Amino acid sequence: MSTEESVVSDAAHLAPEIQRLRHELHRQPEVGLDLPLTQQRILEWLEPLGFEVTLGQELSSVTAVLRGGAAEAKAPSVLLRADMDALPVKEKTGASYASQTGNTMHACGHDLHTAMLAGAATLLADRREQLPGDVVLMFQPGEEGFDGAGHMIGEGVLEAAGSTVDAAFGLHVMSALGTSGQFMSRPGAVMSSSAGLFVTVHGQGGHGSAPYLAKDPVYVAAEMVSAMQGMITRRFDVFDPVVISVGVFEAGHARNVIPETARFEATVRSFSHESFAALGQTLPQLLQGIAAAHGVEVEIELRPEYPVTVNHEDETDFARQAVIELFDSTAYAQMANPLAGSEDFSRVLERVPGAFIFLSALSPGVEASEAQFNHSPYAEFSDDVLPRGTALYTHLAISRLAELSSR
Repeated sequence: MSTEESVVSDAAHLAPEIQRLRHELHRQPEVGLDLPLTQQRILEWLEPLGFEVTLGQELSSVTAVLRGGAAEAKAPSVLLRADMDALPVKEKTGASYASQTGNTMHACGHDLHTAMLAGAATLLADRREQLPGDVVLMFQPGEEGFDGAGHMIGEGVLEAAGSTVDAAFGLHVMSALGTSGQFMSRPGAVMSSSAGLFVTVHGQGGHGSAPYLAKDPVYVAAEMVSAMQGMITRRFDVFDPVVISVGVFEAGHARNVIPETARFEATVRSFSHESFAALGQTLPQLLQGIAAAHGVEVEIELRPEYPVTVNHEDETDFARQAVIELFDSTAYAQMANPLAGSEDFSRVLERVPGAFIFLSALSPGVEASEAQFNHSPYAEFSDDVLPRGTALYTHLAISRLAELSSR
């Protein structure tokens, strides 16, 4: 039996345990940087496997290093990442293992990531003596808006094996994308950057019957919202797009009173560092110009969140080949375009070569066009993909270490 066949076979044999772990995590989801129950469950799984474990200081992360038995001095190392946090969403799937914590749900599939990486920990530990280098497992809290990756990098996860890891890989399941069990990725930008835009317009209040005696901030803020959409089509290349979506608009408390202020908040997304830098200039210019034209004041804050997730070409091609070696050529699909969501694994890929790969976890018999997307309270992720993700995590580490050690 080849190495690839043994990995797939062992992952399939371990599937029931991986599934039980996934269901346990799904029933007890936790949000943010503090995930004590999830952390404890991972520590229990890792305890008999012989990893060197380090816990986070500012967050409930788990960094686990497996020392390869065949490693020599200055051995290479590969990092595998799984995010563990859930979302403040009330689950409505009706699953037998649905969330038991009220308004919290694993609506983005991080419970699958965690279970698959735990499964890979078992398979890699079984192959420790054949590994020509070290494997770093990054069990990360706080991906959903808390910059958990940034915190873990600050605490040294990339150097956990003794020197900076040589390559890093992350997996993410999708509930309404691709064909179930299929892996997807692309070189270059694979997910957008994100930033928060916070704008407050300060006008002059007055009676609704006499707007000419006031300075209406509602009208000005509404003009700003419309003008931003026009601006991105005239100031930015359509092939290097920008997405601005206003999710909050607040002003006033009575329909016959012109309020003193109006405010809105938006998410701003781009697919290149150049476009994001340009936004930092064009947005304030536009909004300040509109405010000046109406004789009002405006406060503007553009708050960077996550940078563009950029896959390294060589590592993405390596991941593609790994998928085909494990399964077949139909198991991998090249994405035509990046996704407009954002990821803090981008911070890892800014520092070391690597790739971020998607795995379709469509429920059996459901078409992608009919399924609920990640973050929906109805989003469902198939257990059937768990051994496939476990196998890929494992094979990426084994094969990449072998290639690196042969240089």
